Amino acid sequence: MSDAVRIDKWLWAARFFKTRSLAQTQIERGRIKVNEESVKASRNLKLGDLVELDTPDFEKTVMVKGLSENRGSAPVAQLLYEETQDSIQKRELAAQRRKLFTEPASQIKGRPTKRDRRDLGRAGSTE
Repeated sequence: MSDAVRIDKWLWAARFFKTRSLAQTQIERGRIKVNEESVKASRNLKLGDLVELDTPDFEKTVMVKGLSENRGSAPVAQLLYEETQDSIQKRELAAQRRKLFTEPASQIKGRPTKRDRRDLGRAGSTE
């Protein structure tokens, strides 16, 4: 373990992203912040830095507890960071909202079939 690691390597090693290029893309889009500042992929992380991840899939704020350039197993990766209490509460609230309100578009599976179209036609007719 070294004193500083590039943020894209750390995000990959901590298993937030499947590849380093995905991590770099999210950093370039401004979705990753370190200590409340937008950063570049080459930015070095240090122990104690606060990393905010605001991606379409998840939103987390974590404190850097360990540094690694190598991707290991999931239990080892979880030792590299600790999620803040505020972040955990926000995530739990978002999960409850998703449970109570399902997105109407999630039920749509593409174009209607011929049978679906006929059923829609029958339901719409007043005869």
